[in-house]
This record gives sequence, structure tokens and C-alpha cells, in this order.
Amino acid sequence: MSESKSHIAPQQATSWTPPASDAIFYWCLCILGGFYILLIVSMLLADIFFVSTNLEESYQVLVSKEVMYATWLSLLSCCVTTVLSLWVAIPLGYLMSRIEFRGKVLLDTILDIPIFLPPLVVGLSLLVLFRQTPLRYIDDNIFPVTLHIPAVILAQFAVASAFAVRTLRATFDEISPRCEQVALTLGCSRWQAFSMVVFPDAWRGILTAATMAWARSLGEFGPLMIFAGSTRMKTEVLPVSVYLELSAGRIEGAVGISLLMVFVAVLVLVLIRSSGKKQKLW
Repeated sequence: MSESKSHIAPQQATSWTPPASDAIFYWCLCILGGFYILLIVSMLLADIFFVSTNLEESYQVLVSKEVMYATWLSLLSCCVTTVLSLWVAIPLGYLMSRIEFRGKVLLDTILDIPIFLPPLVVGLSLLVLFRQTPLRYIDDNIFPVTLHIPAVILAQFAVASAFAVRTLRATFDEISPRCEQVALTLGCSRWQAFSMVVFPDAWRGILTAATMAWARSLGEFGPLMIFAGSTRMKTEVLPVSVYLELSAGRIEGAVGISLLMVFVAVLVLVLIRSSGKKQKLW
């Protein structure tokens, strides 16, 4: 028995423990990153406290028919924009990842323009496109876009698609083309190789791109104000509702709508991300 104890003791003595410098390093990272997390949490808590002290005023705004319409239009336009963004982001992301061609750098730069341009410039450019070009005839006589619901979707689409394209290009870059080439040698067409080999491996990236497009659409404001306007019960979405409440001096309603947007965004993002990953929220 004493021999077994003497045999076990050296094993316990040689167990590895991380050096103290590692703990200091990770604590420094947590402290530095914690400042930003603390800022976000503090802003949300400040909004919640403000609404709780002005609960009656905030509630009256949230249950008004204008805000209910804005909520419905926001959810509808964000979902439509997300579907449209994926329709263009999947082929563009795949082409930018797999194909080398002349002018690729220029095209890559063009795709980044909606990301770096101020949102007001995007809205102004859309307004000029539909009011100062031959498209004005279509806008006036065939299918009204400017200052109508299609302008809301188009303004969101112009910005959200750029983020979806970036996400899917990174996704396709991480997928090795080797399996695709093997499928081609086995008799598959290019479309069959993409749909049966590449697409199933990219579904997590597609889900991430859809999440980013939806969230970006929900928070879009600048292009909407220029291109779609801020008409109550017509082109009013939740960010526009916040602006209208602030313009009228009703800060209680503006903060209440802001918290509603936070709640909707968090709920949708948690549902989407938890469905794409085998992990719990906590």
C-alpha cells in the first residue's frame, strides 16, 4: 500500500498548472473588452430605467396604431430584404471567391461602396436614380417606388446586401474547392457540384449572412428618410418612428420604441443563431 502511495505521489506532483502570466494576460483582455460591454449594458439599463419611470407615456406610444403599423412594416420589409439580399449575395460571394477575372479588384471595391458611404448618400443616390433618370417614367406611371413601401425595401436592400456578400464570400473562401473538383470528375455538372457539395457546407454562413442582412435592415434610417420619406402609416418603420417621436418632443415614446427594437432584434438574432449552433443561450 505504501508503494502504491509512493507511486501516485510523483504523478500528482507533476500535474501542470498554467503560469500566473496567463491569468494576468486573460484578465487584462477581459478588463479592456469589458469597458465596451459595460457601455452597452449601461445604455440598455438607462433606457429601461427611463421607461420604467415614464411607463404610462411609453405604453401609450407603443400601443398606438402608428407604432403598430411601423412594427409590422419593419418586420415585413426586413424579411423581404433578407431574401432579396441572399438571392444576390450567394452568387456574388461564390463568384468573388472562386473565379479570377480582369477587373475583380474594381468589382470588389464597388461591392464595398454601400458599406463605407454615409447612409444619407445612399438614399440621395437612389432618389436621383429614380427621379432624375428615365426611371422616373416608371416611377410616375407604372410602378411607384419613391415615397412608397418599395422605396423602404430598396433602401434597405442597397445597404444590407453588401454585408451579406462580404459574409458569404468569406464563407466560400473557407470551403475547399477540392471536393467540388472531385464531384466534377465524377460526372457532376457545375450546378450539381455547387448545389450538392458546396451549398450544404455553406449553410451556416448563409444563416449568418441572413442574420446580418436582417439586423442591418432593421436599423436602417438614413436612406429611408431621403428615399422613402417619413410619412405616418405609409413608409414609417421603427427607426423613423423614433425620429418622429423625438421631433415632436416625446422622448418617452422614442425610448420606448428603441427598447422595442432592441427586444425584437435580440429575440430574432437569438432564435436564428441558436438554431444554427448546437449550444444554449447561457
